[in-house]
Order: sequence, then structure tokens, then C-alpha cells
Amino acid sequence: MAGVPSAVVAATGLVGGYGVARWTRKRQLGGAVLAVAGAAAAQQWRTRAGGKAAGALTAAYVAAFAGSHPLAKKIGAWPSVLGVAGAVAVASWAVADRKA
Repeated sequence: MAGVPSAVVAATGLVGGYGVARWTRKRQLGGAVLAVAGAAAAQQWRTRAGGKAAGALTAAYVAAFAGSHPLAKKIGAWPSVLGVAGAVAVASWAVADRKA
């Protein structure tokens, strides 16, 4: 995973988690994808930007997941997921990947 930017890992976790949950109709499986990608991204954030930044980015990742639900009621599921994934990716790039 070292060669893959953490922004890509985090965005893929959000989009992939939703996609897996939707297409398999198994929310737990989507949650597992979300959690594994989030843990991998958090490890990269800690290595590249330190513990405080990793904590903040992990909180943003979880908030993006939670915030995508009410946002989906307003703009639709896929636009919501893609929007929050993009926001997390930009934050991740700015804080951790840009320096690499």
C-alpha cells in the first residue's frame, strides 16, 4: 500500500464500501470494506503526517460516512458518496500525500 496515495485508499473505501453494500445487499460486507480501507488509510496518515493529523483525518473519514446518509436524502446516494469521498480525498492529499 505504500505506493498508493492515502487519498486514493480513503476515497476507494467510501465508494467501495457503499458499492459493495448496495450490490450485494449485505450492509455488513460494505462496512467491512469501509473499515479495512479506513484502517489502511489511517496507518498511512500516521506514517506520513503524524498521530494528530491521522486522528483528524480518521474523524473526517467517519464523519464523511455518517454525513453521506442525510446528504443522500437531498441529492441522491451516489452523488452523496462521491461528494464525501472527494472531500476526504482532498483533505487526505493536502495533509498527508502532498508532502510525499
